[in-house]
Amino acid sequence: MAVIYLLRHGETLWNREEIFRGRADIPLNEFGRRQAKELANVLEKVNLQDPVFITSPLSRARETAEIAAAFNKTLGIIDNSAFIDICFGDWEGKALAEIKTGYPDLYRTWVEHPEKIVFPGGENLESAANRSEKGIREIIDANPHGNFIIVSHRAVNKALLCRLLGMGMEGFWKLRQDTACLNEIHFSKTTFTLVRLNDTCHLEAPGKDIKDS
Repeated sequence: MAVIYLLRHGETLWNREEIFRGRADIPLNEFGRRQAKELANVLEKVNLQDPVFITSPLSRARETAEIAAAFNKTLGIIDNSAFIDICFGDWEGKALAEIKTGYPDLYRTWVEHPEKIVFPGGENLESAANRSEKGIREIIDANPHGNFIIVSHRAVNKALLCRLLGMGMEGFWKLRQDTACLNEIHFSKTTFTLVRLNDTCHLEAPGKDIKDS
């Protein structure tokens, strides 16, 4: 059996200010760094044997991984673009209020029918699910009984979980992914089983589930 700990990166200033991030390379803020330290504490208690630590290459995920990996001083971190954030295209760098005003119909689709949206100049949820699922299957194929820690982004985590659980992208808003949350997934033979979802018990306070990533 393979065990996967799927994490979301810690908080950034743009999280707090409700700005769409996507591929914009925004660093953690101080609160996000504290959240990442709490992830290190919880991962140390899990006591994984020979884990493989993988991260989105964006700095907010990479920094989360570097801080969270402190529980094991010998642990290397591998960048994997399969888990990079969804491309919001023209929405990146824009505040939530600006999107609601400037793209009212498209924003309504995002909230009510996320499976139908293609972000202007960007991608859609199926694309994010395709590449992240391919990434997770490749690492499992390489080590079917391994332990994996993956740091990614909210939209990607949600799209990937929808795909692995057979929900379809229609289920996107039925799942929460707060900053620095932890999900635990087991894979045996052909089946992914969700053991923990959006676990934030290790944090000072959970984040908000605004309609961006």
